Amino acid sequence: MSPSPDTPDGYTDKRQAMVEYQLRRRGIRSQAVLHAMSTVPRHLFVPAAARYAAYDDSPLHIGNGQTISQPYMVARMTELLAVRTGSRVLEIGTGSGYQAAVLAEMGAEVWTIERLPELAAEATSALEHLGYRRVHVIIGDGTLGLPEHAPYDGILVTAAAPRIPPSLTTQLIVRGKLVIPVGSRDIQELRVVTRTTSGLTEATVLDCRFVPLIGAEGYRDSEGER
Repeated sequence: MSPSPDTPDGYTDKRQAMVEYQLRRRGIRSQAVLHAMSTVPRHLFVPAAARYAAYDDSPLHIGNGQTISQPYMVARMTELLAVRTGSRVLEIGTGSGYQAAVLAEMGAEVWTIERLPELAAEATSALEHLGYRRVHVIIGDGTLGLPEHAPYDGILVTAAAPRIPPSLTTQLIVRGKLVIPVGSRDIQELRVVTRTTSGLTEATVLDCRFVPLIGAEGYRDSEGER
């Protein structure tokens, strides 16, 4: 079950404008990504006081020092992951649950890890309310992945790592992709890591800025210091 794109919700025009002007006209080509982002009600994944800005071309604060990514970044990362119906995807950093909902809308089964219990509870509530039953929210250290459900067709990380976490690359299938921001606290590179039969390949896509990835194979604390 997912929301119908034809059901008026007061935000339909804003959502369609987001897809046209922020995504399609900026180079997002995947019809599956465009359809998912025209369907998922982003405003239900932000605090009520910020709903007026839910479809703006910017990230938004969701509490606990965390953000929901700019719509273009969500679309770009999802497109890079090459999700298909039936894909098994691991998301690191549930946040509000919006990215997981987009992946589920595309037909993926999603395991998503959030280290902050408050955000995990809010995301679970929003996802259940909208009927995304193929999203499984887990509280834990996302830098270590979720080996009990591995391997995954794709892994998407929504926080910045100081380096590629080895635990994540070992949980990919051959030809599986890891999409992850890597760098300092201030600026990162969005990278796509592909597991091949002979090892890992990396490609850098664009510069970006995310909150730090906290955990055993990420940054050590909320200040982003090792």
